[in-house]
Parts: sequence; C-alpha cells; structure tokens
Amino acid sequence: MMLFPSVRQTALFVTLCSLNSASIGAELLQEQILVTATRVPQQAALLPLSWSTVDQEALALTRQVHINEIMQRVPGAWIARGNGQESLPSMRSPVLTGAGSCGAFFMAEDGIGLRAPGFCNVNQLFDANSEQAGRIEVIKGPATALYGSNAMHGVINILSAAPTEQLDHQLAVEAGLYDYYRGRYHYRNTRGAHGISVNINGVSDGGYKDDSGYDQQKLTLRHDYAGQVWGLRSVLGYSNLNQETAGFIRGYKSYEDEDLKDTNPNPEAYRDVRSLRAHTRASRELGNGSTLTLTPYLRHNEMEFLMHFLPWQPLEENGHSSLGLQAVVHTSNDRWNWSNGVEVEYTDGWLEETQEEPFVSNNQPAGVHYDYQVDALNGAAFSQFSYAPGNNWTLEGGLRLEYTEYDYDNRTGDGSPCVPEATACRFYRPSDRKDDFSDFSFNLGASYTFSDSHMGYIRLARGFRAPQATELYRLQSGQQVADLDSEEIDNIELGFRGRLGELAYDLSVYHMEKDEVIFQDANRQNISGAKTQHDGLEISLDYAFAESGYLGLDATYARHQYDSRIALIGSSGDIKGNDIDTAPRVFGSARLGWDFTNLLNREAQAELEWVYLGSHYLEPDNKHEYGGHSLLNARMTVAITPQWQGALRVTNLLDEDYAERADFGFGDYRYFVGQPLGAYLEVSYRFAAN
Repeated sequence: MMLFPSVRQTALFVTLCSLNSASIGAELLQEQILVTATRVPQQAALLPLSWSTVDQEALALTRQVHINEIMQRVPGAWIARGNGQESLPSMRSPVLTGAGSCGAFFMAEDGIGLRAPGFCNVNQLFDANSEQAGRIEVIKGPATALYGSNAMHGVINILSAAPTEQLDHQLAVEAGLYDYYRGRYHYRNTRGAHGISVNINGVSDGGYKDDSGYDQQKLTLRHDYAGQVWGLRSVLGYSNLNQETAGFIRGYKSYEDEDLKDTNPNPEAYRDVRSLRAHTRASRELGNGSTLTLTPYLRHNEMEFLMHFLPWQPLEENGHSSLGLQAVVHTSNDRWNWSNGVEVEYTDGWLEETQEEPFVSNNQPAGVHYDYQVDALNGAAFSQFSYAPGNNWTLEGGLRLEYTEYDYDNRTGDGSPCVPEATACRFYRPSDRKDDFSDFSFNLGASYTFSDSHMGYIRLARGFRAPQATELYRLQSGQQVADLDSEEIDNIELGFRGRLGELAYDLSVYHMEKDEVIFQDANRQNISGAKTQHDGLEISLDYAFAESGYLGLDATYARHQYDSRIALIGSSGDIKGNDIDTAPRVFGSARLGWDFTNLLNREAQAELEWVYLGSHYLEPDNKHEYGGHSLLNARMTVAITPQWQGALRVTNLLDEDYAERADFGFGDYRYFVGQPLGAYLEVSYRFAAN
C-alpha cells in the first residue's frame, strides 16, 4: 500500500490546480449521457466513476475494420490484434492469457454479455456489430453493482444503433489492398409508435500474409415500440466468421525480415465462428417515480478452430446456449436514483478437443483429449444508488450478491480420466462433478463539483470473477480436481474532469490489488492464490481551436506487477515485483482533425492519428522484451453531392515494420506481424426521403 501517499499527493496537486482554474472557465461541464453504469440514461459528468465513450461520429470517421482501431481512443484500454479478426483485450491490466483470463472483462451488447459467465473467449468482441454501433461505452476498473462476474478490470458495452426520427437510409461499398472488399447497409426510421433500425455489413479480406484472410457477416435488427403502458426495445444480432488464420512467425525481430514477415507457418490454421443473440427490453411506469424493466434474452455461440499456437495442434470445438432474465426497478426523484434488481441465467455449454495425428509421444496422442458438457446456473441480486444531498456533492454506492453453479459431465467414450496410451497423462478428464461459487461486489464513491466547469471524485470498488469452465475441467498432468477460488480485485481511484475554455480534460489515478489469481503453475496444473498489483494514470484531452480544428489525446501510464512468488511455466518462481508480461507502461493515441465544411461549402473532414505502444516484457522473468512502435493513420470524408459521399482511410501511413502482438514461448520470440501500409476507399449513397 506504499502507493497511497503518492496518490494522495497527486490528488492534492490536481485538486489545487482545479480550484485555481475554476475561475478561468465559466463553461458548464459537457452534458454527456451514460447508460452502462445503471442501464438508464444518466448525466455522466457527475458520476464518481471512470468511463469513456466513443460516439457515432467517431465510429463513422474511423470506419474500423477491427475493434482495436476504435478502442485506441479509450485511455487504459489496449485491444491487441491477432491475425484477421482475433484479439486479446486489456483494460487497466496486462494482456491476459490462459484458459480463463478473458473472464477479467465484461464484454456486452446493450448491457447483456456477449458470452455467458464461465464461458468467455478472448476474441468475443468479434461477435458484436461494433462497425455499425450507435455508441460504445467503457467503464474502467470494477463496474457498478449491475455487473457481476467478469466485470473486474472493466466493461465494454456496444450499444445498438437506435432508430432515427427521420429516414436515414444508406448503402456503402469499400475496397482496399490485399483483396479487401466490404459492403455496409443501414435503414433507420420512425413511424408513429414504431422505430426500425436495420444494420448489415459483410467483408472479404484476402489477408496480407500467405494463406490468410477471412470472410465475415454481421446483422443487427432493432425495433422500438412506444406504447401507452409498455415501451419495448427488441434487438436481434447475428455474426458469422470464416477465417484462414496466419500463425506466429519466430525469431528475434522477425517482423522486420522481408523474407519472413508475410509468411504463414501455419497455413492449415483456421477459425469458424457463429453467434446469435436476441433480447427484448420491456419497461413501464409504476408510479411514484419508479420504472419496471424486464429483459428476457437468449444467446447461442459455436466455434471451431485449430490450436496452431500449440506444437501438437489439436482441433477445438466449443459452444453454449443461454436463456436469461434481467428484472430491475429504477426509482428517481430530484435527489435519488436507485436501481434494485435480480438476474438469472441458465447455460448449456460444451467443449471437445481432438487431435488427428500423434505428436512426438503418446502423451499427445491422436483421438479425443477432452469431451465434456457443463450446465451452468447463475443468479444475482443487486442494489445501486446515487444521492445528491446538495452542496455540490453526489454520493454513489452499490452491492451485488451472486451465485454460480456448474454441473459437469465427462462425455469421453471410455470414461477414463486419461488417454489410455499416455505414460504421463498430459490431458486429464475429471469425473462428473458439481461446483458452486458465492461472491459479492461493492462500490462506494463521491463526487464534488468545484464549479460549473470542474469536478473531482473518489471511488472504492471490489470486483470478482468465478472460475471459468475451462479452468475447472480442462486439466493436465494428472490434476484430478482444480480446487479454485473466485478471483477478487479491490480498486481505489481519484479522478478529475472538466473544461478550461475550449479544453476538456478527464484524469484518473488508480491502485488495484488482485487476490486469488488463477494461473497454471510449472507443473501445468490450474491453481489459485497468486496476487498482482495494478497502478496507473489515465488522461483524455480534447481541444477545439479555430472553430474548425480539434486536437485529441488519450494516454495511459501504468505498471502491472506480480505481487507474490509463484512458479509459472518458464519462470524462475522469484518474480514478485516483476512486470507482468505483455504490459506496456506507456501507450495511447493522439489526433489532429479539421472540418473543411465551411471552406469547401460541403461536408468534409480529415484526421491524422498517431498511435503509440511502449516497450514491454514478454515473459515473467522480464528477460525478453518488445521495443514498442509508433504508427500514423489518416482519414478523410467528403460529401460529393447531397446523396453521394466518399471516404479514404490510410493505415500505417509510413509503412512501419511492427508487431501487433509479441510473445516469448517454447524458447523463442514469436510475433503477430502488424499490417503494412493499407489504403481503403469507400463510396456511399444516402437514399432521399420519399
């Protein structure tokens, strides 16, 4: 806890600066609305909470192909891109790897998890139609009581595009290097009590590496109904991905080798993914300022991929289907906002791992490695409130209780705990069993408005995650039972946001301690009990100048450390105080943009973006390192006529050699090579209203 004196000193310094600058700016804090924290629209500026948003204008300008291109605008978040549409997320964390590491983050669409608790996938953001979203909202650190297991390091909530009051009807086609083609279509309109939003996109990418590329299709349908008693919002989302995956290339700085960087050592690798999600959010007034909201939902996911990152390259097939219900009563008046509710979800999940050919020895034999089914039940009760007593204060708090139960069924044909031919039992199948976990989270916060233009806040919060199914039942090296506890994280943070004339700022400083961290030890057994520590500073600056220009900066300084001596695979065991691997201390992006509408007498905008990723270690002993990189991207849009619009995107403008992700494993450096210079031209047509 030695960081706390420096946190207090930093807070005192920033507080004095804010108080001194209060007389400089008379601007009101920008009125931004956030729905993720409480699932109802709430004035975001006064929340004692660290949050970021990406609005529809930024999404339209960026026209991202991959989620990492837009998340670079969120301080504290880095979505490391793998090949094609694959990714590894980090928020106030290193890039976490391992069977259940994805459980540290809650990824949602309209507030409903993309995957069920206990069945996460590191790549799950490719299920959501972020390309045609209405907005992306991010909570950093442990979330409010409305979110349970997985909402530890943060929440990414992708909000569907709402129907528009007037007809918005557009078709776009785009083409680029490496046989890249994309089509996008949307229809949004409101007629009477009914609003419709239809969003479709499909992309075919030939890939910049040998034997790579992908085809992907996404659909989001939304219907809003404003009845006299009930208001309904129904959303259907579907996505399909067929990807030919390019694997790591090996060797120190091989991403700079002209003969290696576009090669694919795993031409046989692939990933096929399908997902379907549907929900209806039904709300009605109860009187006395209260509203009841019921949200039944379902999801279905299927995935098949070759595990090319393992030397024996098994095939994994997995999936799950879920039914769930959220029920919330929200009460508000001039001083209070209070949400009380329950959630229940049932999931039927399964996983199979098979290998076509034996590898080296019978310990990695051909045939079935794992074949199991898990029925999971998750239930929770929560209460979240905010209270404005006056005198410029806003108080907030919440509590959540959650129960998770797994019913595991070993479906291997012979029922044996190990492959019969194996001599060392690399793959161990536990006997049928049940496991359950009871957890709680809380949050307390207070914000104070120093003036119309400046506020500060302090927040304490605890988050948790129950073990994932793969951590409990996909065991190795003779481990018969994974006796795991739920991970817990405690967070304290100070933040300040406001305006100085045309400069808007948002600053947060945090300290987090995580206990019962689940990891795979040197014996390849899943155990819990490790500790890690996470300290950081995040800042966002937005400055408008000369009426048409703007500057933006989103920057992060953080240090993520092992806080216990643990024997990880490939480590010495004496790693307490070391940086966690794949945890750059400095990263962020900056943007310079200009609106040329007045100059050209037509809508036109251009933006130059700088993306920076600092150096970081690649393994727990901190002996191998990636040096980091800087990239430039450029974007421009112009209205050719009232109906026709053109857009040009140029990525990696200077054609830098870099790695999207670096790793050190199996005794060698491994890299996912960053994409070279890319140019993409889009032409769109907006249909005129009848």
